[in-house]
Amino acid sequence: MKAKKHVVVIGGGFGGLNFAKQLFNNSFYEVTVVDKNNYNYFTPLLYQVATSFLEPSSISYPFRKIFRNKGIHFRMAALESVDTSEKKLILSDGQTLDYDLLVFAAGTSTNFFRNETVRKNAFSLKGIDDALYMRNELIKVLEKASLEKDENERRKLLTIVIAGGGPTGVELAGMLAEMKQYMLKKDYPELDESEVAIHIIDGLPVLLAPMSDKTHHAAYNALRKLGVHIKLNVQVSSFENDLVSLSDGTTIDAKTMIWAAGVVAIAFEGIPPDRLGRGNRMVTDEFNRVKGYDDVFAIGDIGIQFTDEIYPTGHPQLAQPAIQQGSSLAKNLLRMAKGKQPKAFRYFDRGDMAIIGKNMAVADLFKHKLHLSGILGLLSWLFIHLISLVNYNNMIKTFYNWIVAYLTNDQVLRMIFRTENREADQK
Repeated sequence: MKAKKHVVVIGGGFGGLNFAKQLFNNSFYEVTVVDKNNYNYFTPLLYQVATSFLEPSSISYPFRKIFRNKGIHFRMAALESVDTSEKKLILSDGQTLDYDLLVFAAGTSTNFFRNETVRKNAFSLKGIDDALYMRNELIKVLEKASLEKDENERRKLLTIVIAGGGPTGVELAGMLAEMKQYMLKKDYPELDESEVAIHIIDGLPVLLAPMSDKTHHAAYNALRKLGVHIKLNVQVSSFENDLVSLSDGTTIDAKTMIWAAGVVAIAFEGIPPDRLGRGNRMVTDEFNRVKGYDDVFAIGDIGIQFTDEIYPTGHPQLAQPAIQQGSSLAKNLLRMAKGKQPKAFRYFDRGDMAIIGKNMAVADLFKHKLHLSGILGLLSWLFIHLISLVNYNNMIKTFYNWIVAYLTNDQVLRMIFRTENREADQK
C-alpha cells in the first residue's frame, strides 16, 4: 500500500472543519488540523455570548471530541511561518510540522483600517475571548453607572456606539436595545432607561448592504422602533478620551465603542505578497489552489477566487462559502487520489439573514428572490442557526437558553468571570 499523503489544515472554523469532516476515516490522506484554540466555535452567535444571552459552551465544542475515532489529528498551536520549498510549518509552540498538502482555512482578523485610536480603545468581536471580555466590560460599566452621581458622566457610561451596519452590528444593536428595554430596571433600579443610548454608525447609505431593499428598510425600521440611533453615510474618524469623532464633524460622548466595520484575511510569513489579492486574501484557481503552487490551497475568508462567473470579484466572506469550499476541496482531493479529475467550485447562495430583537428577523433566500421578515423570518433564522451548530449538545443548550430568554425577557448569565491568575495577584 502507498503511504498516505499528509494534509495539514490551518484553522478549524467553518471551512477547515467541513474539509476535515469529508475526510473522516478516509483511505488516502492523513489529516492534521492546526488551530490556536482547542475548540471550534460558531462565529455568527458570538455577539450573544458578548451580551450574556448564551454561554460560551453553547456555541463551542472541543476539536478532540469532534475528531475522536475519526482518523483526524489535532495540534493546538498557531502558525508562525511556512517554508513552501521544504514543505515545513513553524508553529507557535516551537515545533515544526511537515506536510504534503497544505490547506489554509484560518479566516480573518479585525480590520481597523489603520485607525490606531479605534484599535486601542474599541471592542472587537472575532473570538470567544473577545466575547467574554466584552461581556465582562459591559457589565462593569453598568455597575459603575449605577453608582455614578454625575449626570453627564453617567450618560457617557450608558452610551454605546457600534461601528458597522452589517449583520454583527445590527444584531448587536438589537440585542443591546432589548437588554435596555427588558433587563435594565430589573437589575439596576438606580438607572433610568432614558439615559441609555445605543448608536449604530455605517459609511454606506443602508444597513445590511448586501441584502435586499426590503431588508434594508425592515432592519432600519426595526432598530428605530427599539430606540436605536442610526447614522448612515458617516464613518468613525477616531475614538479616544471617551469621545467618538465622526467624518461629518459631529461627536458622541461614549465610554464604549464596538468595532464591527470590517475584516482582513490573516497573512502568513512565507506566502509572498504577489499571491495575495484584496484584503490579504490568497488568490486561488477554481479548485482552491493558491496561485503559483500545486500543493497549497486556501478556502473560506482567507482565499479569493475570480473564476466563478456569478462572483467575478470573489465570494462574500460568509460562513456558507467557507463551508461549501471546505467540502468541495476535500471531495476533489479524494477524486484526484482515485485518478479522477477535480470539479471547479461554484458557490450556491442559500441566502442571508439577520435577527433584530426577539420578535424580528429578516431573511433573503434563493438569491434574494424570497424575502421573509417578522415571525417567518425569525423562525427561519432560528432553524438555520440551530442546525448549523456543530453537534446536538450545542443545539440543545442554545435552544434552551433562547426559550428562557424569549419567555422571561431575561437571562441568568450576567456574571463577571475574571481570567487573572489569583495566585500571582496575591504575591
